[in-house]
Amino acid sequence: MTARDRVLLGVLVLDAVLLAVLELLFLPLWLGTVQFPITAAVAAVTTPLLVAEAARLSRSRLVAAAPLLAWLVAMFVFGVLGPGGDIVLIGDWRALLLIGGGALPGAMMLGIQLGKRGI
Repeated sequence: MTARDRVLLGVLVLDAVLLAVLELLFLPLWLGTVQFPITAAVAAVTTPLLVAEAARLSRSRLVAAAPLLAWLVAMFVFGVLGPGGDIVLIGDWRALLLIGGGALPGAMMLGIQLGKRGI
């Protein structure tokens, strides 16, 4: 990996953490009287894209999985241990939708990328 690739990987990991925080904060969004967890859809689109881009940088499994791992750790740290000890990750179907919507497509993309290279 070149220095440019390492910087890009750092940006991808930072992006995954920032997306996780924003997705957690906007999870309880309402449109009028309807619960509208749009951040689950955002997670389902962005997490696989970050994993695919990281996999392009190196043949290493850890490099390819770094954005997904960062996203999951950020979900846990900011969702459960939140700012000031508050629990930001709400305990209903929207939390499951967000975690599943980000982790499952990201893990599927990781498998696709690793399978392409025979790793």
